[in-house]
This record gives sequence, C-alpha cells and structure tokens, in this order.
Amino acid sequence: MKGVILAGGTGTRLYPLTQLINKHLLPIGKYPMICYGIERLRQAGITDILIVMGKHSSGLYTDFLGSGKEWGVQLTYRIQEAAGGIAEALELTQNYMSIGERFVVLLGDNLFINDLRPYVDRYLMQPEGSAKVLLKQVNDAHRYGVPVFDQYDPTRIVFIEEKPVNPKSDYCVTGIYMYDTEVFSKISQIQASARGEFEITDVNNLYAGSGQLEYDTLTEWWIDAGTFDSLQEADRQMKGFLP
Repeated sequence: MKGVILAGGTGTRLYPLTQLINKHLLPIGKYPMICYGIERLRQAGITDILIVMGKHSSGLYTDFLGSGKEWGVQLTYRIQEAAGGIAEALELTQNYMSIGERFVVLLGDNLFINDLRPYVDRYLMQPEGSAKVLLKQVNDAHRYGVPVFDQYDPTRIVFIEEKPVNPKSDYCVTGIYMYDTEVFSKISQIQASARGEFEITDVNNLYAGSGQLEYDTLTEWWIDAGTFDSLQEADRQMKGFLP
C-alpha cells in the first residue's frame, strides 16, 4: 500500500508567512509540518510515499527530505503547476499507482494523534472500488465538508455538504482519505467548481451516491493547521511527537 501527501496550494490564510515559504514547511515543534504526515504513514507501515507540491519552495522539500531514507521511507515528488484543487493534485499521482492499488491520501496540513494502522486495516477489508473518509467531531463544522448521514442507517453517508451555513451534523470530513485506482475514473467525471478548482468533495460524493463511501471516526486530537491560531495549537499539541 502506498501513501500520498498533498502539499500544494498557496496558503493564503497564512500570508505573509506563506509568501516566503510553503505552509507545509512551516515549523511545528522542531520539524516542518509535512514531517508529521510522513511519520504517521511510516508508523502505519506505509513507506512508499508520493508528495505532491507546488513549485513554490519545491527545492526546500528535496533539500530537507531527500530520498526519505533518514525518515525510514522512500519519497517520490510531483509538482502541481498551479492550484487547481485537491482532486487535480490527486490526479497527478495516477502514473505512480498500479491498476487496482490501494493508497492513503493525507492533506499535508492535517495533523492528528490517532494511529492510522487500524483505519487502514479496516479499509483493506472493504470491497474493491470503494473509498473511506475519516471524520472528526468538531464545534465548528460549518468550516468544513460535513457528512449528511442516512436517517435510517447512520452508518451510511449519503452526501457531503461543503461549508454549510447550517450543518446537519457536528462531524467534519478530515483531510484523510483512502482509495484505490478507481478514484481516477471518478476524478475524470467531475467539473471545476465555481472557484475554478476540482474539489475532492465532488469525488467523494460520487462514491457516496453509489453506496461506495465508508467512514471511520478519529477519536483523538486533530487539526487543519491552515490558520495562525490552528498553527499555534498544532505547535503545542505536537511537541514531543517526533524526537
């Protein structure tokens, strides 16, 4: 099983810091943010990892991480030329995967405490062609994609609403996804959103609409470290996670 870390984007919520350096290289504790995703994948037994990054700071990634040997992994890099959305970034990994191969996708600014291995093991028991998203209970669900559960079968997500004004649950879809190569067929079916990007929520809704989207829930701390406040919280929470 392979891992993918998506580390592109412009990081506008963290300007002016991200005018100088890509946000996934900003320090959390003693290490750049992206190192925590690499370590989470490695601890789950996933050591073949592709990082998708923008051109901004791309040389710093390779200078610091190199081949990944120091981290106990093997790293490959792809460049997303322009910010075209998470689904577009994911599509860049297609040639990296064997047909039918399963993989874990992390957004590089999602930091969390839970061990990924149990979630990965359960995903590997799912049928071919299905997907899994990891959820987290939060107080501010309106900021995220929010799952709408089947009223008769709460184990089933029927739809994901993106940043709803009135969320139908207090759960959010985190930036942790599990797919096989069927996802690339799904990506080819979606259109760019109003903001001109190819949205991962649209991909996940194709899975949900066909009953192929399953979920698990993170039970420990998680954050999307994309703002100054969340960056500071991540720094407090992740100290000591890496030696």
